[in-house]
Amino acid sequence: MSGTPQSLYRDEGVVLRTQKLGEADRIITVLTRRHGKVRAVAKGVRRTKSKFGARLEPFSHVDLQLYAGRNLDIVNQAESIRAYGQAVVNDYPAYTAGTAVLETADRLAAEEKEPSLRLFLLVIGALRSLAEQTHPSGLVLDAFLLRAMSVAGWEPSLSDCARCAEPGPHRHFSVPAGGSVCPSCRPTGSAMPNPVTIELLEALLGGDWALAEASQGTNRREGSGLVAALLQWHLERGLRSLSLVERS
Repeated sequence: MSGTPQSLYRDEGVVLRTQKLGEADRIITVLTRRHGKVRAVAKGVRRTKSKFGARLEPFSHVDLQLYAGRNLDIVNQAESIRAYGQAVVNDYPAYTAGTAVLETADRLAAEEKEPSLRLFLLVIGALRSLAEQTHPSGLVLDAFLLRAMSVAGWEPSLSDCARCAEPGPHRHFSVPAGGSVCPSCRPTGSAMPNPVTIELLEALLGGDWALAEASQGTNRREGSGLVAALLQWHLERGLRSLSLVERS
């Protein structure tokens, strides 16, 4: 058939989640570099003799060859690029943060086969940092969440007013408004976070790790609360994994 060669494609991706299918198969959800989120069937991977079952676990960075299907694609080949799973799973704070990274990526990549290279690179960067413990896991997660919201078009305003753009910094913060708000725009019930907490969020968004790692636990916890509230406001429902994240 002339169309058959065109149905086969190759891409690299990160396995976000898996689910059982039948007695031996598994459905994998992968965020790929060029094809966005892909759901595919990996046939026979739950059998002990499967050649690539272990490569298709969450936290795995893999090179895949797939057949495009009508509903679900089919995994034809899978080669490991880097398996972050063991290093992440062996450290509970890293594991809970990594689970939140994967769930967030799954939720933000809502449309299947919609390319999102920036989100893919953010996920890879976050998993590498968690596996190598280059930064505290809670800070890695919050940096990822802030940058992922930015990619999705939801970057919070951390200095200027989120409503009228009056230059800041401003003392009040409104999750529904999208960040800092000036006195004129301040909605009822706005929070008053510590200015140092807002500086921490700016550092995480901008990649200033020296400033971020010099922060205190109280500011980290307050910042995490603001980031989680912002994300869940935009997603319109909570992330199950965020409630499990271990914060120092």
